[in-house]
Order: sequence, then structure tokens, then C-alpha cells
Amino acid sequence: MEILKHRLVDCGAEHLVCAKNTRKLSGPDMIILHYTAGVNAQSSARFLARPEVKASAHLVIGRQGEIIQLVPFDVEAWHAGRSFYAGRANLNRYSIGIELDNLGRLEWTAGRFVAECGKEVEAGQVFVDDSGEIATFWHQYTEQQKRVLREVCDLLKAHYPIRYIVGHSDVTNRKQDPGPELYGFMCR
Repeated sequence: MEILKHRLVDCGAEHLVCAKNTRKLSGPDMIILHYTAGVNAQSSARFLARPEVKASAHLVIGRQGEIIQLVPFDVEAWHAGRSFYAGRANLNRYSIGIELDNLGRLEWTAGRFVAECGKEVEAGQVFVDDSGEIATFWHQYTEQQKRVLREVCDLLKAHYPIRYIVGHSDVTNRKQDPGPELYGFMCR
């Protein structure tokens, strides 16, 4: 895996056209992690690339580790929204957005784990966060996703002046992604 002209190459990444993003991004110094809460990586990426959708991301990483790139790393993507971190606001201007194919927070309802979109998740794919007063349930990330995420972040850190890897929930109180399973990853 390498970066050539601000795009991932030599890794089988699929490249979509996201023509709505045109503003140049100079020297991104942070990576913001998200979960898609969508049906799958392909549908989430295609949704984010649609011209009328007011959101986008640089990458989507699927559950099998597949990578879809929507926006080159030197172009601003619209993933952080109203955001603030380390004394700066409007973090789309400074960051690379990575979406991970994941259903997010789950509810325990009628003896099953259910995502906000109504999709049921098998118990073996549930991450339990018991760090608070009440346990919460989350769609677990796959080992393939975490491995590819590490490789991509290491590569981005080698090419750009990355100082922070944070979750969307770290830059706005409106979001809870990517969830507690990746807390340790973001702190590394």
C-alpha cells in the first residue's frame, strides 16, 4: 500500500468520484474516525459520493478490510461538521476522514441486539462497554478492519504531519462514533 498523488495505490482500493469536494486541503494533521451506520461499505460510500449529500469522507473501510477512496487526501472532505479540537474549529479543513463499515450503538430489545436502522446483530459481533454505570452494546469492528485501519493510519502518518487520531465523538458532542472499542487505537 502506498500513496501516489494523494490516493491509495497498490492495495486494491476502489476509487469513486466525489466531484462535490474541490477545496484544497494542505498538510492535514489529524485523522477523524467514524462509523457508517449503513448497510455495507459499498452502499455507504456510494451514498457519501452522491452530489446532493452534504457529507463525504476520504475513505470507507469495509468489514473484510476492503478500501474505497472517495476524496484525495489533498482535498477537503465533509465528515466532521461543526467540530472543535485542540483549540481549532471547523476540522474538515485540517483532517482526513475515515469511515468504518459498522452499525454503531446497539439496543438490547426483545432478546436480541438491534441497530438503529433495525438490523439485527449476532451476539458474537457485539462489543460490550461496561466502563460506565450501565453497560452499552456496540457493533464490533472486525480484525480485518482494524488491521487495515492501522496500516492506513501508519501510511498517512508517514506522508502527512498527522498529530492526532481522534473519534468523531471527540470533536463534537453531537456524535458517538466510532464508539468505545477504538478508544485504545485512537490513543496510540
